[in-house]
Amino acid sequence: MAKSKTNKDKSKAKSNYTKNSKKLSKPDLTSPLEKITDELKAEKEKFLRLFAEFENYKKRTSKERIELFKSANRELMSALIPVIDDFERAKNQTKGIDESEDIKGLYLIFNKMNEILKLNGLSEVEVSVNDTFDSEIHEAITQMPVKNKKQKGKIIDIIEKGFKLGDKIIRFPKVVVGQ
Repeated sequence: MAKSKTNKDKSKAKSNYTKNSKKLSKPDLTSPLEKITDELKAEKEKFLRLFAEFENYKKRTSKERIELFKSANRELMSALIPVIDDFERAKNQTKGIDESEDIKGLYLIFNKMNEILKLNGLSEVEVSVNDTFDSEIHEAITQMPVKNKKQKGKIIDIIEKGFKLGDKIIRFPKVVVGQ
């Protein structure tokens, strides 16, 4: 009886081993092909992701470069605006004086500078007296009482010109508003 149990155990173990080896051997035959195709799919996916990341990187760096140039240009233009104001004041002071060669030279320099700034995207914010005050475009320096009710909320005087670089205002026009 002990022999028959041992033989049964051996035959069970043998049948389990045969079943397990059959299970292992069957996938092993198709496994290399499936394994290679799975690896190929994974590598293709990695490649596509890397390619998309690289494209996004190129777009981002080009945008950053453009923004850097714009901001550098903005800083330069902001620094030149007080010079434009000084030229305007000098031009206004020389209106009553006879135009000598020095004055004509000043006008030539002023016009040349304005043209260069316009070519680089700097332009004046269009504002005139009696325009309606808009807080998104104008900066109110003070409010003055007005007798005429039609002038309430309107621009009475322009203290300082405003400038924009492209579509963005870099200095708001300073105005006096009727109250």
